[in-house]
Amino acid sequence: MVEKLEEAVAVIKQTYMKEIKLFLLLIFFCNSYISFTQENESESENQTTYKKRVLENIELDILNSYYDQDGNNAAVSGGIGTEKLEDATATIVVSIPLNEDDILTIDAGISAYSSASSSNVDPFDGRNRGNPFVASSGESQSDTWGNVTASYSHSSDDRKKTWNTNISLSTEYDYSSLGFSAGYSYAFNQKNTELSVNTSIFLDTWNTIYPYELRVLTGNSEEESRFNIGGITGTPYNPNFTPFDKKNRNSYSLGFSFSQILSKNLQMSLVTDFVLQNGLLSTPFQRVYFSDIGDSYFEDFHLADDIERLPNSRFKTAIGTQFNYYINERVSVRSFYRYYFDDWSIKSHTIRLEVPIKLSDKFTIYPSYRFYNQTAAEYFKPYNQHLSTNRFYTSDFDLSDYNANQYGLGLTYTDIFTKRHIWKFGFKQIDIRFYKYDRNINFNSNIVTTGIKFILD
Repeated sequence: MVEKLEEAVAVIKQTYMKEIKLFLLLIFFCNSYISFTQENESESENQTTYKKRVLENIELDILNSYYDQDGNNAAVSGGIGTEKLEDATATIVVSIPLNEDDILTIDAGISAYSSASSSNVDPFDGRNRGNPFVASSGESQSDTWGNVTASYSHSSDDRKKTWNTNISLSTEYDYSSLGFSAGYSYAFNQKNTELSVNTSIFLDTWNTIYPYELRVLTGNSEEESRFNIGGITGTPYNPNFTPFDKKNRNSYSLGFSFSQILSKNLQMSLVTDFVLQNGLLSTPFQRVYFSDIGDSYFEDFHLADDIERLPNSRFKTAIGTQFNYYINERVSVRSFYRYYFDDWSIKSHTIRLEVPIKLSDKFTIYPSYRFYNQTAAEYFKPYNQHLSTNRFYTSDFDLSDYNANQYGLGLTYTDIFTKRHIWKFGFKQIDIRFYKYDRNINFNSNIVTTGIKFILD
């Protein structure tokens, strides 16, 4: 994993050096401003002699999750086939108070998955007949994802202003990403009102991997030796395939939020996010089939007519509102609504409701429900329904028209006095959550997450 991270850093440095230098220059000016502000505050005659630390002690969070899904609309095989996938993730987050005002946070995670769907990037492993509903044993059946994020935050003396910035790096077999973000929040009106702004940049690079049968066409003799052209049935196979000439994807986001305490029981917030993406927005190994071209098969697998091709730009907008209502010392209600739209013709609505119920001083349960629906992207059609004359096309059902329901239940145990210890770390909290997710297009998933928080005494 370390070698993969080093390779990803080298590739991203070579490709995005100008963007990195620009962002670092912005961070330099931000830090200079913060330092100047700190100096002025320290010289102020009204500065208080004592400040409560933003974070009293080093905190350690150990997070884990297990996720599984299943369905019959795999994008890898053009909108049909198994979507079975299992993923296990482990993350460690360390928050370190540098002084009364500043916090450094290091977040490192690793995720390993096994996917019957992605295994069919190469369905002809020789062990079973190629079939979109049967997993292959090729290299693409599993992968490991790694991520490291470093974050820094600074709070003003009066705790009304907060600046934060972070840098992150993630990588897996065919993808690497370098990200930067920065944010600022300001509380006023006796801290009953807060305004925030945040921005981020993600610079991603693909290692383009195409479906097996299309890789043969590139003249790779090793690949061709495993693929018996004479075994093809149906229409003679001669797809008009051209590899992508770009391998980069850039994402830029800008978000604003407004939070207001309306009464002693009610708090509301408004959130707006804008995201611009450009570059390679298609997934190179997702197949597409055309209804106006004859079908070609090898074994029981429909050979790709082409791969997913989407525009090289996308602009997304999301507007949301949240209301939190405190009913009594035992029960509160958290509600959220978001409206989303983009220039690919997708529009969506999200409604989420969570009701924390405090069973005792230490135990709280979190029943929740989430409803989501979206319209289809204008470039989406199901399996074998696109036309070869189209410029853009995809059969990825994540871009289709669907509704989804998610049911959740969480349990949190908190020991505010950290009586139990492991070495020098006091046990503070454990959180367990389960979510069941169902779409109306024959797709479902489950996820279990756990989080344990320790405090260094």
